[in-house]
Amino acid sequence: MAESKRDYYEVLGVSKDADDATLKKAYRQVAKKYHPDMNPGDAEAEKKFKEASEAYAVLSDPEKRRQYDQFGHAAFEGGAGGGGFGGFDFSGADFSDIFGDIFGDLFGGGRRGRASQGPMKGMNIRKSVRITFEEAIFGCEKELDMVLKDPCTKCGGTGAKPGTSPETCPKCGGKGQVVYTQQSFFGMVQNVQTCPECNGTGKVIREKCSDCGGTGYTSNRKKIAVTIPAGIDNGQSVRIREKGEPGVNGGPRGDLLVEVVVSRHPIFQRQDMHIFSTVPISFAQAALGADVRVKTVDGEVIYTVKPGTRTDTKVRLKGKGVPSLRNSSVRGDHYVTLVIQTPEHLSSEAKEALRRFDELSGNTLQSAESTAGSETKSGKKKKGFMDKLKETFDD
Repeated sequence: MAESKRDYYEVLGVSKDADDATLKKAYRQVAKKYHPDMNPGDAEAEKKFKEASEAYAVLSDPEKRRQYDQFGHAAFEGGAGGGGFGGFDFSGADFSDIFGDIFGDLFGGGRRGRASQGPMKGMNIRKSVRITFEEAIFGCEKELDMVLKDPCTKCGGTGAKPGTSPETCPKCGGKGQVVYTQQSFFGMVQNVQTCPECNGTGKVIREKCSDCGGTGYTSNRKKIAVTIPAGIDNGQSVRIREKGEPGVNGGPRGDLLVEVVVSRHPIFQRQDMHIFSTVPISFAQAALGADVRVKTVDGEVIYTVKPGTRTDTKVRLKGKGVPSLRNSSVRGDHYVTLVIQTPEHLSSEAKEALRRFDELSGNTLQSAESTAGSETKSGKKKKGFMDKLKETFDD
């Protein structure tokens, strides 16, 4: 009875303002989930499949949907008897495109499984090549040793023994596709699949070429020259046209994609078009100023350190960075961090000179000694944490 039926929108799991595309997608999911062929012997699944089909038949028809929205299930009570499930009339519903997709998923074919006999481009091949940091900056030439397929010269790429020719596939009649008829809940459904006999080519080879074994291709070792452009970064690829797998049915070859792996540099680091490095300088160079040698990808350059330079001062060497991939004449910058190095081993003369320097520039060593002396004056010394702790245990 109408009162026992679930709301059609609830059955499909959509809102009442759902458009046609949303309805179709929702029904496709429900129908595939509860289809009897996917749930053999499951009466509950069959019931839900019928319920979803009835809901979609109504909601996909504008006039029936208008009547349902106005009167509910009562709009179809006593309808065309026997025309569909439970007396419901499915005559206005179009399930062809939906069940083409559903049965394609269920049985491995459908419209999406159709083969193409036209020219098709071959598959791309991926390789990698390792280069140095400097090679990435300025570009280079590399050579790859590869094994590539080429049309067999003996059979001309047909795969058939010389003097013979491929024959029209008897299973598909040269169409490359076969049509299977499946028994479904709605009757007989035609399902189109790629011909398993000829793999969609429409041709079969009775006598195979001895050189290529019927494939139509032979493998040959080749050396491929690769031009690495200046400014390329780690992980980027260079595309070489038509150096991939051979095409199908006269189609062009695929491409060769060469991924670049850039080795780490002991001094330089890269970020986009800029280079970064650290240069150590002495205290005397920082205090008095001096010319220091800075390594760049272009070689050493002289940089004049200003007097009074502090540690971690950053300087910019304009135009000493990475070239742009689009315009090699445009380059980034090289940023250098100046770090003051403290000497670990000093001779007695150097130590004496440093003390003399300290006396002339603030006498910081003497000031520290005076502070320490004031703490021990009159035999008194400021007690530290460990002294107080020791006194506690002594008591």
